[in-house]
Amino acid sequence: MAKGMPAIGWAAKDTSGVLSPYSFSRRAQKDDDVTIKVLFCGICHTDLHIVKNEWGNALYPVVPGHEIVGVVTDVGPGVKNFKAGDTVGVGYFIDSCRSCVSCSSGHDNHCPTLVLTCSAVDYDGATTQGGFSDVLVVDKGYVVRVPEGLPLDGAAPLLCAGVTVYSPMMEFGLNAPGKHLGVVGLGGLGHMAVKFGKAFGMTVTVISSSPRKREEAVKRLGADAFLVSQDPEQMKAAAGTMDGIIDTVSAGHPIVPLLELLKPRGQLVVVGAPSTPLQLPAYAIIGGGKRVAGNLVGSVGSCQAMLDFAAKHGITADVEVVKMDYVNTAVERLERNDVRYRFVIDVAGSQLGAAA
Repeated sequence: MAKGMPAIGWAAKDTSGVLSPYSFSRRAQKDDDVTIKVLFCGICHTDLHIVKNEWGNALYPVVPGHEIVGVVTDVGPGVKNFKAGDTVGVGYFIDSCRSCVSCSSGHDNHCPTLVLTCSAVDYDGATTQGGFSDVLVVDKGYVVRVPEGLPLDGAAPLLCAGVTVYSPMMEFGLNAPGKHLGVVGLGGLGHMAVKFGKAFGMTVTVISSSPRKREEAVKRLGADAFLVSQDPEQMKAAAGTMDGIIDTVSAGHPIVPLLELLKPRGQLVVVGAPSTPLQLPAYAIIGGGKRVAGNLVGSVGSCQAMLDFAAKHGITADVEVVKMDYVNTAVERLERNDVRYRFVIDVAGSQLGAAA
């Protein structure tokens, strides 16, 4: 059996979520594998849930990170579409069954046996470890090309936050010029939805519980309007005006008031993941034939299309770049929503430290 590749990352060892240096092995490169030197990795809210086992599925020790941009250092003999020196990305998952209905129809992100990039069990039985590390080995089918011209630090969050909003916008027709899009929440996902909506030529309204974000939404990000969800008069005035809404909020919140903002046959897409159940009475969707859908990131093909669109329109995430030794502080700040709008770790520029 071929010897694995030594790697070093930062891992959480228990539910405290505190990360520290950790040595482990990547699998030996297979014929269809791409070996990647990690340059940048975003810190997603999902990473916070995983390292603290808030979803009950952490496999400790866990190296988080699934918004990965790096450079190819080697490829297996079966890889023809990538070569050493290429700039590439890896997102939320690194494999799927490739034979189910979802995989066969280009929706591999909905595969029932999807292999997540970190804290999951690969098909060979190994525990997956993510991008808070120096090297990654991934099958060629789950690697995307990062177009020239995209700043690599700002491109990293596109691999999750970007595709999570872009994919349902494309699927549900929320990409047509002149349509009215509501964006609930102005965080890592929300600010990307605003940017894509404006690039599609849509009218974009940000919906937030905090009036303090009005200037940020309208003047800096270019939203057309701002709606305070706690203001009954504003919500009443906006009722029935929106073609679709992307709900990015990860904390529990009522969705019936959001459905009232939709036009008849309007579409609400939930992409945030609150830990408490959504309350959806039947009357809220029966009247007007309104629809509610969820979305988990996007397929590999959708992710590549999103990156190409982002490069064409100059879209990247707004980021705060940090070194790996700041990661625990960054996680604490993320927990308080104290970031505009995504932390990105400069992995290649960090001293990863002695393994613990």
